[in-house]
Amino acid sequence: MELIFAFGLVLAGVAAGFASGMLGVGGCFIMVPVQLWVLTASGIEPTMATRIAFGTALAVALPTAINAALGHHRRGAVVPRAALLLGLAGLVGAFLGGAVTAKAPGDLLRIAFGLVVIAAALRMATAPDLTAGGGEGDGTIPRSDGCYLLLGLPLGFISGLVGIGGGVMMVPVLSTAMGLGIHRAVGTSSAAIILTSSGGVLSYVYHGLGVPGLPPFSLGYLNLLQVALLAGASIPTARIGVRAAHRIRADRLRKVFTLLMVYIGLEMMGAFEVLRVTV
Repeated sequence: MELIFAFGLVLAGVAAGFASGMLGVGGCFIMVPVQLWVLTASGIEPTMATRIAFGTALAVALPTAINAALGHHRRGAVVPRAALLLGLAGLVGAFLGGAVTAKAPGDLLRIAFGLVVIAAALRMATAPDLTAGGGEGDGTIPRSDGCYLLLGLPLGFISGLVGIGGGVMMVPVLSTAMGLGIHRAVGTSSAAIILTSSGGVLSYVYHGLGVPGLPPFSLGYLNLLQVALLAGASIPTARIGVRAAHRIRADRLRKVFTLLMVYIGLEMMGAFEVLRVTV
């Protein structure tokens, strides 16, 4: 691997780790575009590169989410039962989503990725602030176990389908439909991503075994070299993101969440290329 590619992956890992800790997302929406650039520039066919990027990003999201969830748990920002139920249902859904991705064309996958990220960003931007008075997220509206299980399955499926940990969808759902404040939504999402990402990783490994044309250091649709570079940078910076999350007002968290996701979603869909805009 060329030095410039390794450097780009490390920078992506730093940004993904910080986003994971601060925003309660796996950071896949940051890592996937960088991985696609590295893989396609290295001569990997675009559809295969997309599948590898999705699977590898989910593998990195797993330890990063564990690190972030521990930090949020120490601050009392994780609702354990909600995280467990969402995560278990999400694990099953993510495995199924990964199976679909193994058969779908790359262009369609990248468009789906962009649409999911932008839709989640817009939902977060328009959601009412349930944590009035500073956004500390102390109030919780009780929901039945079935609600979390029913939500976890489709959220997990989309997670596996487009190679994201699920936080980009879980945070707005938890902070609006399920009645958690923004900080508890972020913390609970980080914990649920642990299980959701596991299901996706298993699926990408299983469905990529024996596929010809994979780059060196691959295990199915996971590239172990990229995992090492991304995770090595993202894991320590996740804790920094956790500290930042508890020092920033909820409305500012929403703005950061929304702007970053909209940009990356448009980029993955090729919108800037179509409009001939350089951003």
